Formats: sequence, structure tokens, C-alpha cells
Amino acid sequence: MKCPACHNNNSRVLDSRPIDEGKSIRRRRECEACSYRFTTFEKVEESPLIVVKKEGTREEFNREKLLRGLIKACEKRPVALKQLEDLVSEVEKELRSNGISEVKSELIGEMVMDRLAKVDEVAYVRFASVYRQFKDINVFIDELKELIKKEQS
Repeated sequence: MKCPACHNNNSRVLDSRPIDEGKSIRRRRECEACSYRFTTFEKVEESPLIVVKKEGTREEFNREKLLRGLIKACEKRPVALKQLEDLVSEVEKELRSNGISEVKSELIGEMVMDRLAKVDEVAYVRFASVYRQFKDINVFIDELKELIKKEQS
């Protein structure tokens, strides 16, 4: 592994730990030339998961993009970042376990909204308003009515 400080190719591993439920390994390294310490991550290469957008364009699934959207929806709400990371991991795990290489963005959005409604209702409404592109207040009210129905059943 090349040292980010001096670009020497020789480094030694000081510590290794599994992360992401054992799917990745975090390694602390030390450069043998300059003694600079740095962290690397090793991860199993997974086949790409392609998201088919509403307009028909395709792009690779990006968990960070999904997490950013959730963080925005949960702004000033009592939702821990760990909860959102777990939600994204859960959605990604379910998508990958289905064994399909392409998935419609609508399916991802619905999966996220189902889980987000259980975490925080206000964040759910915020996410839904952007995801479903509410055109007017009536659509917004209909969504709230659906949420109330789900909660009462």
C-alpha cells in the first residue's frame, strides 16, 4: 500500500478490525520509510447494482447519495446517524439479496419510505414530499391521511 505522505510502497499493518458486519476490514498501517500512520479499508467487490431512474437513465446504486437524502429529511429531528446508516444498509442488503442487477428507483424510494415512517413520521413526510414531488397541498394532505391510516391499523 502506497504511503499518502511520502508515496513509499512499503507499509506494515499495525491493526486489523472487521467492520460493516464483517463485510469490510479496517487496517491501521505505518509507512516503513517515514513512519506516517494511515488507515485503509478492504472490501469484497460486489457486482454493480444499477438504478433505473424515472426518466429511464441508469446509474450505479450510491448508498452515500441515499444517506445524504435521508440526513436532509431528518434535519433537526431526533434521529441518530447510525439509524439512517442502518436503514440504508438494510435497503441495500435487501436489494442485493434479490439477485437482480437492475432496480427501479421507485422501488428503492418505497422501501426507504416504509422504513423511514417507522423511524420518524416528520422525516417520512419530508422525504416523501421530495421523492413523490408533491404538486400541491392536496397531494400532501392525501399523503398525511395515508400515514394516519397506517398508524391506526
